[in-house]
Amino acid sequence: MQDSTKSALVSGSKVPEVTLGFWIIKIAATTLGETGGDTVTMTLNWGYLAGTCLFLAAMVILVAAQIRAQRFHPALYWATIVASTTFGTTMADFADRSLGIGYPGGSTLLLTCLVLVLGLWYRKEGTISVNSVSTPRAEAFYWGAITLSQTLGTAIGDWIADIGDMGYRGGALIFAAGLAVIAALYFWTRVSRVTLFWTAFILTRPLGATVGDFLDKPLDHGGLALSRPLASAVIATFMVVCLLLIPQRAGQHPGEPAQETG
Repeated sequence: MQDSTKSALVSGSKVPEVTLGFWIIKIAATTLGETGGDTVTMTLNWGYLAGTCLFLAAMVILVAAQIRAQRFHPALYWATIVASTTFGTTMADFADRSLGIGYPGGSTLLLTCLVLVLGLWYRKEGTISVNSVSTPRAEAFYWGAITLSQTLGTAIGDWIADIGDMGYRGGALIFAAGLAVIAALYFWTRVSRVTLFWTAFILTRPLGATVGDFLDKPLDHGGLALSRPLASAVIATFMVVCLLLIPQRAGQHPGEPAQETG
């Protein structure tokens, strides 16, 4: 009975199985979001507000398509992730700079919004585990939380890189170390898998943001001063190769140990 129930959940899932490949593609997507967002707002000189509106429109269209889909489509899922992370880049920059509230203010505002969305999701559904994403309402909460986590990650990444002239390489090392700690907790403790998943999801965003900034920011800002469009094209190509080579199948995200027994 347990096996048949689990199979039904997996077959009806529209999210990919969480494996090492999932996290590799996720980090690449967040890096692409950083370089792609900067390409539009800075290289093409659209500005933060226009860039935010552009990527918000793209994200809304893709999220709607994802919710309407009847099964897992790898290209659609990861396109939606890239749209959310690119919107997160421009939205965080808009909050930090155009609104004049700085990195601490922007990070605090975005963290508050994320906590509110997760709290409302838990109140309405009784859980924030993505294994429960089986209705349009739950999926809307899922993508809302993902988008805010991407935006928050951008703001935190820029904030950490700016502290004490740490630079983007120093920021990337800090977030990589944080993810290593989460991996250790996952393998060697019984800490809530749902909590670890969302924490890792949030931390991969500033890691990707700092790597993206390291690639395209000027040399006097600690970057490599690479062309933003070229960096974006290389990262996008890497993502496509990963999607072709790494098996993409629907599956459950890590849940509580109690859900796997009984």
